[in-house]
Amino acid sequence: MGAMVIQILDTTIANVALPHMQTSLGATIDSVTWVLTSYIVASAIAIPMTGWLSDRFGSRNLFLFAVGGFIVASMLCGTAVNLEEMVIFRVLQGIAAAFINPLSQTAMLDINPPERQAKAMSIWGMGVVIGPIMGPVIGGWLTESYNWRWVFYVNLPVGALTFAILWFLLPSRPRQARAFDVTGFALIAIAVASFQLMLDRGQQEDWFYSWEIILEGCISLAALWMAIVHHATAKKPLFDRHLFRDRNLVTGMGFMMVVGVATMAPMALLPPLLQQLFGYPVIDTGLMMAPRGIGVFCTMVIAGQLTGRIDTRILIMAGFAIFSFSLWRMSHWSLEMDFWPVITSGFIQGLGMGLVFMPLNALAFATLSHQYRTDGASLFNLTRSIGQSAGISMVTTLLARNTQIAHADIAQHVTDTTIPSLNLGAAGQFGSFGDTVMAMANSEVTRQAMMIAYLDDFYLMAIITMAIMPFVLLLRKPKGKLEVVHSE
Repeated sequence: MGAMVIQILDTTIANVALPHMQTSLGATIDSVTWVLTSYIVASAIAIPMTGWLSDRFGSRNLFLFAVGGFIVASMLCGTAVNLEEMVIFRVLQGIAAAFINPLSQTAMLDINPPERQAKAMSIWGMGVVIGPIMGPVIGGWLTESYNWRWVFYVNLPVGALTFAILWFLLPSRPRQARAFDVTGFALIAIAVASFQLMLDRGQQEDWFYSWEIILEGCISLAALWMAIVHHATAKKPLFDRHLFRDRNLVTGMGFMMVVGVATMAPMALLPPLLQQLFGYPVIDTGLMMAPRGIGVFCTMVIAGQLTGRIDTRILIMAGFAIFSFSLWRMSHWSLEMDFWPVITSGFIQGLGMGLVFMPLNALAFATLSHQYRTDGASLFNLTRSIGQSAGISMVTTLLARNTQIAHADIAQHVTDTTIPSLNLGAAGQFGSFGDTVMAMANSEVTRQAMMIAYLDDFYLMAIITMAIMPFVLLLRKPKGKLEVVHSE
């Protein structure tokens, strides 16, 4: 879990340091985003290879290589002197990171008997959820107190300790000869890379008004269709077709995509909301988001105890309901509130996440054969990654467009008739003082419009989360029980 935490932490910890990187690396506002894009795309492309590499070289060797490679790449990122070096090192870091998530999940399942797997998944899930929460806090503190390079150097001590423990304790799965499906991998890689690039650059390029985005979208769809046909007809496809006959795994992948959207979208929206509109500093913003992690811890412990005693699907549906309720509360925020609604809504949201994440992981793999776990975990994490990227792109696009719409709606009502005290018609007679008054009025209109756009995003996430609840019944209860052995 230590390896998985530093990997997920690194997906968010660099975000707050981007302005400092831009100055140090001599990059522009547009080009510095490749620090994030290169990592995401490289990781998404490499994930489908996890199962084959694990079978070919051994899960232990691949896990050690991934952790060691991630540590070295983190160190290189901290020493980068220009944007080109940073992008290359981030690609290497993303490739190493791609193997950590599915291999850590597989290892947690392998080293625990069936009756302890629910508890193992709860521990594993804590790291998955806590990483994005702590990332902005640690990243902001390191950047303000020291230097942006420490955002990467902080991985070294934790990574080195993790590597040492894995070296001495990690078992390996049996190796098996397995042909590598080059065509299948190439098609999936092209589809995923094109889709990730489209999502990452869509808002910047004005989406489908740009030929670049149209081309990336068409390439992604074409490659995806070809990949589906290839995997359905090839003699030895990259992923065994038995994987897609397991209803729980396939349904769980769909849910994991929605979970990726619902969990990462609020995480992407809250920092700019709290810092830009409410004026909280980076450290306070991170601390206000921390109660979400406390909520996750509470319900993951409860879910681990209840799994096997009641229908796991009931836990998942309850988690979605709580999560949707927290988003509904967030859609009623106002600019006059203090920090307590942020803390309480975050805590409630964490309670819902804890009830969804662990039972969903346990149920998705409950009916899957042992030999398919690594491939299943890689597909599971790939869909979550795609959901996170899609969710962030969706809410940021809607935020920008709804802000413009709300600004126009509010501005048309700011007149001398509706607000006589402003006396806007006479503002031009006062020269620069009048310009200042107009600028202040426009600033307040923009502030109110942005708040409306944020509330619209939260409301949309609440609707999506609530709408997905009935589909939980598509998950099949395993023949055996997902029981948890209580520690003596």
